Amino acid sequence: MSLTLIAGIDEQQRVLEAALRGETYTVRVTRKVTNAEGERVEQAAEKRARAWYFEQDNGWYVQCRYGARVLHLNGKSNAVWVATLQEVADVLAAFKAAAESGELDKAVAMAMARAK
Repeated sequence: MSLTLIAGIDEQQRVLEAALRGETYTVRVTRKVTNAEGERVEQAAEKRARAWYFEQDNGWYVQCRYGARVLHLNGKSNAVWVATLQEVADVLAAFKAAAESGELDKAVAMAMARAK
């Protein structure tokens, strides 16, 4: 079970909830910037969380990501197609259940192996 993957799925559920309300979901991040005196200081900023789903072919494709990498769900497919935006929630719930039971561990390992 990958806690990083589960945390990402939880965040995507919040992104979806905001999208259904017509809002943009942002997270607060800290960045290092140079101030007027030339010193490096930390500054809080808002960053838009990128969705793992997108609209195409008269429906929505939902991908499961581990960091910046898209997981291959059944060995070659990297997305699940649904007809409406509301159905994306069901796919995210299925991703979370699969991650909690360890079913996505092999896909995460394959994604990390491709990175090397």
